[in-house]
Amino acid sequence: MKNLRIGIDVGGTFTDVVMVNELTGKFHYTKTPTTHNDLTRGVLTGIEEILQIGNVEIKDIDYIIHGTTIGTNAIIEGNGARVGLITTAGFEDVLEIRRVARPKEAAFDFGADNPTPLVPRYLRKGVIERVDSKGKIHTPLDENSVLSAIRIFKENKVEAIVISLLFSFLNQTHEKRIREICKQELPDIPVSLSYQICPEFREYERTCTTVMNGYLGPVIKKYMTKLIDQLKHKYGKVNLQIMQSSGGTMAAYVAADHAAHLINSGPAGGAIATAFISTLTGHEMAIGADMGGTTFDISIIHKNLPKTTTWGGVSNYPIKLPMVDLKTIGAGGGSIAWVDVAGALNVGPKSAGSSPGPACYGWGGFLPTVSDSNLILGRLNPEYFLGGKLSLFPEKAAQAIKKQVADKLGISVEEAAVGILRIVNANMAKGISKNCVERGYDLREFSLVAMGGAAALHAVDIAKELSMARVIVPPMSGNFSAVGFVVADIQHDFVRTFIKKDYQVNPDEFLNTFLIMEKEAFLQMKKENVPEQNIDLTWSADLRYEGQSWELNAPIEPVKEVDNDYIKKIAMNFHELHQQVYSYSEPLEVVEFVNLRVRVKGKNRPVSFAPEKTGITLVDNDGKDERDVYFENNGWEKTLVFDRKLLSAGSKIIGPCLVEETISTTLIGPDSYGIIDEFGNIIIEFEHDSH
Repeated sequence: MKNLRIGIDVGGTFTDVVMVNELTGKFHYTKTPTTHNDLTRGVLTGIEEILQIGNVEIKDIDYIIHGTTIGTNAIIEGNGARVGLITTAGFEDVLEIRRVARPKEAAFDFGADNPTPLVPRYLRKGVIERVDSKGKIHTPLDENSVLSAIRIFKENKVEAIVISLLFSFLNQTHEKRIREICKQELPDIPVSLSYQICPEFREYERTCTTVMNGYLGPVIKKYMTKLIDQLKHKYGKVNLQIMQSSGGTMAAYVAADHAAHLINSGPAGGAIATAFISTLTGHEMAIGADMGGTTFDISIIHKNLPKTTTWGGVSNYPIKLPMVDLKTIGAGGGSIAWVDVAGALNVGPKSAGSSPGPACYGWGGFLPTVSDSNLILGRLNPEYFLGGKLSLFPEKAAQAIKKQVADKLGISVEEAAVGILRIVNANMAKGISKNCVERGYDLREFSLVAMGGAAALHAVDIAKELSMARVIVPPMSGNFSAVGFVVADIQHDFVRTFIKKDYQVNPDEFLNTFLIMEKEAFLQMKKENVPEQNIDLTWSADLRYEGQSWELNAPIEPVKEVDNDYIKKIAMNFHELHQQVYSYSEPLEVVEFVNLRVRVKGKNRPVSFAPEKTGITLVDNDGKDERDVYFENNGWEKTLVFDRKLLSAGSKIIGPCLVEETISTTLIGPDSYGIIDEFGNIIIEFEHDSH
């Protein structure tokens, strides 16, 4: 039986690869530079390296799970497909009108505007048809108006067609017929239907989400086809799964038709990995802090489960799909430090990425970054970066910081580097605080799980700033998002709009709606060869008080029978959820149902780290090295450096010290200490205790 899985996370700077034996819990890992001109090269290099490290062949691999930023990058860079949009006549400008709101972050910038729609006006075509708010056909479809739109699309060589009609989530007849006509006239052009991609009310969000799917579909398909072909050429048949932004996986051949589901697939892996660690360590409230080379991704784990949302987006384009609730800011090891015209020091959001990279990489970069600062302050070992695979150049880092920051501010290089770290830490702490406090959480109850190549150097300072309970640095923290891939399950989400006030809900209609979605879910799992005994179904509903504009998603207990008491119980649970999130509730108010949802998971065999016996042992002078490290309040200080693979379970290490491994370095500052638990995690607490 095959019992090996590979997870691959393509980041902005590095491509992270892990391999796990699900029976023994033994992991192997590697990290290779991301090849932006052709992402498949970095992926194939990573696979080749991990097979060599594990001394196995591809035939021993059960499946490969791949997370990618290609969709997000295509949106940010404007490199998606040329899309033609067919909509109900009179609604061609929904993408332009949006919600008559300006960007939130530019509330006082009168020159700011929303991003340009992904479909230009001349490719947004209205057709004569109308379905009313009850789902009944008011105006039959005029097929000549459809043919007229298609002629325009042919002339302009569109690469994808999106169909989003008014109230099509209630009646799909016209969208289906338009697809048939499009396939007759343009058989090679992919078609995205709003009732399949986002079958919910709110025509702007539904249309924008479906447009996003069409915009990314050809890009994703081109990449996936190339990757699958190259894998097949090199290794033969390979079972390739793709990570979704919802935290589950799907078969690679499905990805092109559900491209919008791949946005933020990499960071979603970090959230799943954080939930995995929170369960393993018994700390059920956790914040995932994924700091790579380009971004800092924040996820909330509540009672061992990642928080999810149906409201997301990229670059102010909304996406109305289930996804892990993430906050991403421009703070990574490659974030560039710069002095503005007012003489203030800033860090990010621009990043040096992997090309040209930070100045210390010696790849041609000359601007100072967070990694350069960590290097010249002694927190990175220039001879042991990526386990010695990449040598760093302290003199190049110092030169960049001196020229671009220190000389401009009239301070020393060390002071400039400390300032850079202080600012990037403050940015990350602010991001965590805002993301959690606005959801009603007390950060003192949370552990901070550090992952990504850079996070473990900053996690203690961030957690202490926020008065968090502890820091957890898992094994392979530098590749830990990819660990999330190999522990994730196959997953799909289904939704139906069901707008009724609580006293209007017909129990039989309510139950039947869920049963229809369950049937669709089982069919999808059957397509992906998931055994019925491994299928897990959960229900939820989007609820709000009567008169509110926005809703909250609340879990619902799946049942075989529904009565009025069951509906009342759902409403009561909503009051409690509203109290938690907004600090108030109105138990006497009418609760309105908006959407009903089913999530189906194809459960994979569980994976865990192999545990060791523990017994607390103080580790004092057993460091592999000692070097000078600069601390803001103490200046240069002789600091022990430990080799992580030599620290056994139960080892207790007192700060200040550094713990090195091949793909990351952990900084335990003064007045802190770390204990290695039975699974190899470093559990860092903040009350100094030398016994």
